[in-house]
Amino acid sequence: MNGTAHMAIGATTGFIVANTLQTDPITTLSLVGFGGVSGLIPDLDVNGKLRNTFTASHKFFRTLAQIIGVLMMIYSYLKGVGQEQWLGIGAGIGILIIASFITKRHMLTVAGIGVLAGGLSLGENWVWLFGIYIIIASLVSHRSYTHSIIGLLYFGVIAYYFQESLGVAGIFITCFSGYASHLLADMKLLPFNKRGVKFFLPLSSKEL
Repeated sequence: MNGTAHMAIGATTGFIVANTLQTDPITTLSLVGFGGVSGLIPDLDVNGKLRNTFTASHKFFRTLAQIIGVLMMIYSYLKGVGQEQWLGIGAGIGILIIASFITKRHMLTVAGIGVLAGGLSLGENWVWLFGIYIIIASLVSHRSYTHSIIGLLYFGVIAYYFQESLGVAGIFITCFSGYASHLLADMKLLPFNKRGVKFFLPLSSKEL
């Protein structure tokens, strides 16, 4: 099933939750959006459609990182003093080296590390947990762990903390249901799917 269909189904789950809770228009729109995004999240894995969309601009980020590295070296050389100067230049060189390894394949991993660091810095549980999810998703094959019960339960934890952070009722069930809808829509039991999902990884690799 394509990404548009997954997003539409996820958005529908958000609308159903909003209608059940009789939320105001702004909350309803938010839940529809959260459901739509959650319906796409499992495809952050290797060769997933969402991942391929996200990493399309990896060359831009690599160039940006290289520019930052060069500017840091110049700034440190002109403004730094003693050890501080050499540390700044060394950091700039380090950024240049790391940037050279940023490929389309590794872009999502780099983004996950950034989200993880940002979440820890902000003290937001759902953000750093999502960073870990992104890192793992960037390393596992398509329709494996992100499409399993383990992936669903882990995303449920993220959704729980996300609701706690925003304080809006319905976010947890919307995000959880949106994610679950993706797995159900990818099942081999549906006639238009040639492949299924491995719900019970790592206990079983059988596709359903």
